[in-house]
Amino acid sequence: MTVVIASMITALPIITDYPILPPLGLLVILAWRLIRPGYWPVWAGFPLGLVDDIFSGQPFGSAVFLWSVVFILLEAIDRKAVSRDYWQDWLIASVAIIFVLIGGMLIVDFQSNILRLDLLLPQILLSILLYPFLARLIGAIDNWRVAS
Repeated sequence: MTVVIASMITALPIITDYPILPPLGLLVILAWRLIRPGYWPVWAGFPLGLVDDIFSGQPFGSAVFLWSVVFILLEAIDRKAVSRDYWQDWLIASVAIIFVLIGGMLIVDFQSNILRLDLLLPQILLSILLYPFLARLIGAIDNWRVAS
C-alpha cells in the first residue's frame, strides 16, 4: 500500500522543465526490499512497476522492466552475500536508483537523451540523499508492523 501511495505522488501537478522529484515508489520498495529481503518475492517488481507506470507517465512497461531487473539483481545479491550493513544497502540502493532513472530516460527517447544525462543529476542526487531517511521511516514502520 505504501508503494502505491508513494507512486501516486509522482502524479502531482508539479510543472518543471527537468525532473526533480525522486521516484518515491522506487525508494520505498527498495527500502522494504533491502530491510526485509524475504518480505517481497522476486516477481513483485512486475505489478509494482505496473502501478508506477500508470501514475508516472513513463511509457507503459518501462518501470515494469526496470523494477523487475532490479528485483532480480537484488535477489542475486541476497543469495551471494552473507550479510550486509547500512552502507552497503545505501550503495546498492544508489546503483539501483541510477539504473532505473537513466534506464527510464533512455527508454523514453534513446537518440536525443543519450547526450542529456546531466539533466537527471539533481533527481539522482536528491533520490540518493533521500534514501536513508526513507529507509529509516520504513524500518520504523516495519518494527511497528512486527511488534503489533
